[in-house]
Amino acid sequence: MSYSVAMELSQLEAFLAVIREGSFSAAAKALYRTQPAISQTIKRLEDEVGRPLFDRASRRGLLTDAGRVLAVHAERLINFRQQALAALDDVRQLRSGRLTLAANELTCLYLLPLLHEYRRLYPDMNITVQRALASRIPGQVMDYGADIGVVTFRPDLDMLTSIVVYRDELAFVVPPSHPFARRAKVSITELARESFVAHHVASPYRHKVIETFQDKRVQLQMPVEMPTIDAIKKFVAMGNGVALLPAISVESELARKELVRVRVPDLAFERKLRLVHRRDAALSHAAQAFLAVVEAQTAVRKGRFAFTAER
Repeated sequence: MSYSVAMELSQLEAFLAVIREGSFSAAAKALYRTQPAISQTIKRLEDEVGRPLFDRASRRGLLTDAGRVLAVHAERLINFRQQALAALDDVRQLRSGRLTLAANELTCLYLLPLLHEYRRLYPDMNITVQRALASRIPGQVMDYGADIGVVTFRPDLDMLTSIVVYRDELAFVVPPSHPFARRAKVSITELARESFVAHHVASPYRHKVIETFQDKRVQLQMPVEMPTIDAIKKFVAMGNGVALLPAISVESELARKELVRVRVPDLAFERKLRLVHRRDAALSHAAQAFLAVVEAQTAVRKGRFAFTAER
């Protein structure tokens, strides 16, 4: 025989209370309800199960076979609910949970100090930074593949909220042995004979650089392409050409004097880093806490850090 059972947790709680307290009246007292209310609850539960749960002939409220089976599973369900509520409370208190971010090689550099602070405040949170092509990050966020994405362009999607969080710029860098290393500034026309080491993935800023060289009627030579920014930096530091890289990516190399930055006025392009998240979906507690950390760190770090909503 099969049943269609739609029992409620409140019914199971009443059922377990009768077992625990030994009588309907004692269960009613323990649950701050009346005895008729408890009796009606048990009757509805028995109707849904299709079998009696208590031996009414026994004054001690002994369980029937069906009652004994249900008692085991009812106890598990009630315990599971308590565990679930405790887990949800942990999430609310940020004692557990998961934050998933989508970023590329460059934007991970921006995330590192912020994630360091986030981990300091919420050490029990699990963090996943998924590496993705910048062009695919907005779609990944829209498809619930990540809570928040980090991009250097403003997504053309009304379903996403975009927040400018860092104002970077392109930096022209050369090895210390290069003649330009002794100069504070060079013109774009002087770059015609230089060999640029470029990233193999095209970007909007690469297109802007190419267009600028074309507008100025200056030849741009890019004989070498590399798969990562780190590889470009090391290759240039070894004396193999020059490069235009995000300023945030060369801070350590400049401090160690492995590279030298030279100003090129015609190539002073600002790059805004943005955090994007779904507009029509509530952020998780973990994601909300991360945005709060970003905003707080902006006030502390100032400078190029920002927290400006675009839409």
